[in-house]
Parts: sequence; structure tokens; C-alpha cells
Amino acid sequence: MRAFRSLNIQRRWEKITSLVHLSSFDKTTEDGRSKERYRRVFATTAASVASKGVSILTNLISVPLTVNYLGTERYGLWMTISSAIALLSFADLGMGSGLLNAIAEADGKDDRHSARVYVSSAFFILLAIAMLILVVFASIYPLIPWERVFNVRSDLAVRESGPTMAVLIASFAVNIPLGIAQRVQMGYQEGYKNQLWAIVGGLMGLAGLLLGVYFKVGLPWLVLAISGGPVLGMLINWIVLFGSSRKWLFPQWKYFNWLASRKILGTGTWFFILQILTVVGTASDNLIISQALGASAVASYAVTQKLFSTAFVSQFFITPLWPAFAEAIARADYNWARKTLNRSLIISSSIGIITALILFIFANKIITIWAGPNLVPSTLVLIGFTFWLILLGYIGTMSTLFNSGSLISKQVIFISAASIASLLMKIVLVHQWQAAGVIWATVFGYSIFYLIPAAKLATKTLKIT
Repeated sequence: MRAFRSLNIQRRWEKITSLVHLSSFDKTTEDGRSKERYRRVFATTAASVASKGVSILTNLISVPLTVNYLGTERYGLWMTISSAIALLSFADLGMGSGLLNAIAEADGKDDRHSARVYVSSAFFILLAIAMLILVVFASIYPLIPWERVFNVRSDLAVRESGPTMAVLIASFAVNIPLGIAQRVQMGYQEGYKNQLWAIVGGLMGLAGLLLGVYFKVGLPWLVLAISGGPVLGMLINWIVLFGSSRKWLFPQWKYFNWLASRKILGTGTWFFILQILTVVGTASDNLIISQALGASAVASYAVTQKLFSTAFVSQFFITPLWPAFAEAIARADYNWARKTLNRSLIISSSIGIITALILFIFANKIITIWAGPNLVPSTLVLIGFTFWLILLGYIGTMSTLFNSGSLISKQVIFISAASIASLLMKIVLVHQWQAAGVIWATVFGYSIFYLIPAAKLATKTLKIT
């Protein structure tokens, strides 16, 4: 029996390692396409792990450094403004995600012409959106009392609130058309290339932070130094993709097509709705805490949130599955999709449980050393984030399947219920349980309205197909 188990493990290991190499598999056969999908998933996962390592390094250095340098209120201001910018993540009208699906579908059909038209059409619309955001913000900037919006009181925080918002808005707008490179790479299951440039951008951002602290710059300049690195990394990635590796996809006005734009917008509309709902359900935390408890109360919650989000390691292999599922469905390879979904759920759930329990045990010690004893959260906050981290593995995996084809519109139904219920409970529970009420509202909302409906939809879809 032991010999049999040993042989079985050895065979599985050999099967896995056979997929880890630089050359592509033959995509003209079903077996070759299956292996090629897994090869690209593994490559993107490895690059994501490296990118996450840089992100962890940046957080390890930046959080204690910026908390001590800025103080609790100014750090809370920065985190609150970052959350406000996250509320604009749907400003691309879902076109980035729509483009990803369109590219994956075109790849599944080996249709280069359609891919070229999709890229050019999406790029010019996204460029117009970015310019519109900048014009609108510039128009309303002098009219808004930013210190009241972010509920800050010290003279320095009051002066810095508006300029810091302006810096982050500008970075966000520039990223909209540049982000098309990331979507194209993900659509072709080459997300590892984007991750490598993200590493470069993250390191440049870290260097900018260290220089900013050394020269004792204000919060707006510090934020510019940190956010400028990733923006520069995305710019270089854009130039390399369209100027070298896939020159035939370079956005050109002559390839702009309204029908292609409408198709991307049609799919993107569902993603647009999902993005709004996701932001409402999860990214509104810091804003709600700031308004109910003050900007200073955001700091402890934000540090805990950063720590647990860092531990969401299953995202490394979950995210690359999205275009893989989309391409497989375009080729009607439903057997591969079913097997891959089941395996992914087992892996992501196991990883989620292990990492969540480890963090629950050691989070207080980590935060004390990392950011200082004043930012240690309550036990109720820790338990809430522990359950949320476990839920994320399941939600993330199911979403990679539902992001493909007609499943997007069906996913919107139960995401809507989960997000709206979470928001309403946050507004109530933040006054009852303080900051802990916010994370527990998210756990309650998604546990009740997402878990079972998602399982039923996945089972029904894969059985029918």
C-alpha cells in the first residue's frame, strides 16, 4: 500500500513538473491545449508569487515607516482617500474586463483580426474616459471642502487632504488606458508578463517612498512618489507589449469599430455592475469607519486589512484561471472546466483555512512589531477577518468561472444581494460593534447571499454543458 501511494505521488509530481517549462505545448490537440492552459496558469502563479513578495516587502517597510512619519490621522487620511479612489474602480464601465473576455474568446477561435479591433476600440474609449475624469475633477476640485469629506481636524491634514486626493485621481486616470496592456496579457493567459512589470513598478514605488521620507516631503508628494512607480511600470509594460511582443495589436484609430465597442461594452456592463457591487460590499469599509468613528479609527482597521489581504495567497492561481476558463468555454471544453473548478476549490479552501488560522493566532504580535501596539485590533475584528479570508478563497474561485460567457449576468443577481445587504449591515453594526461591525457585516452578507447560490449555479451549468 505504501509503495502504491508513493508511486501515485511520484506520478502526480511528474505530471505537474512536466508542465513547468518555457516552450509552449501543441494547441492543435485537446491534450495539448489542456497542458498549455495549466502551463500558463503555473507561469502566472509563479510571477504573481514574486510580485506579491515585493508587495509584502513594500508593506513591511511602508506601513511602520509611514505610520510613524505621518502620524495616525494623516495615515488614516491616506487610507481613506485610497478607499475613495477604489470606489472609482468601475469608472472604465467594465470595459477592461469585457476586453479580457473578448481577447480570450478570440484566442479560443484563433481570430487575430477581431483581437486587433477589440484592442483599438477599447483603448480609445478608455482614453476618452480617463480624460473626462480629469476634466470633471479639475472642475469640481475647488468647490469641495475636502477636510469635511474625510473628517480630518489637524491643520496639516486639512491642508493636505485636497492635494492628496488630486494626486491619487491623476494616477488613477492615467492607469485606465495603460491598464489595457494588462487585460490583453491576461486574455492571452500571459498574466506573468504583467506581474513581472508590476514587480518593477513596486520596487520603484518603494524607492520613491524611501526618498520621500528621507527628504521629509508632505503627504501629497509622498503619495505621488509611491504611486508613480507602479504607473511607470505599467507604462513600460504598455510600450513593450504594443511596441515589441505584439506589435500587430498596437491601438490604431483605423481599427476602431463601434460594433466591437458595443460588444465589449455589452459584456463590460455586467462587469461594471459587478465592480460597483463589489466596491459597495467590500471597499466602502474605511469610508464608513471614517464617517462614523473618525479618520483616526481607520488606521488600525486598515493595517489589519492589509495584513489579511496579504495572506490571500490563493489569488495567485485563482486569477489566471479566469481567461483559461473563458478560452476553454469558447472551445466547448467543458470537461476541463469542471475538473479544474473542483480542484481549484479544494486547493483554495484548504489554503484559506490554514492561512486564516495562522494569522488569527499571530496577528496581534505581527501588528505590534510591524505598526506599533496602538494599532492592534480587537479580537472581534480579528475573528471577522479570519472568516472573511476563508470565504475569499471560495468566492474568488467561483468568480473565475462566472466571469465567462453568459454566467456573468447570473452572478450579478446574488452578488447584488450580498453587497447591498453587507452595506446596510455595516451602517448599522459600525455603531454597535465599532470597526468590528464593518468586517462582520461583510462576512454575514456574503455567507448568506453568495455561498449556496454560487454552488447551485456552478453545478447546474457544468451538468447542462
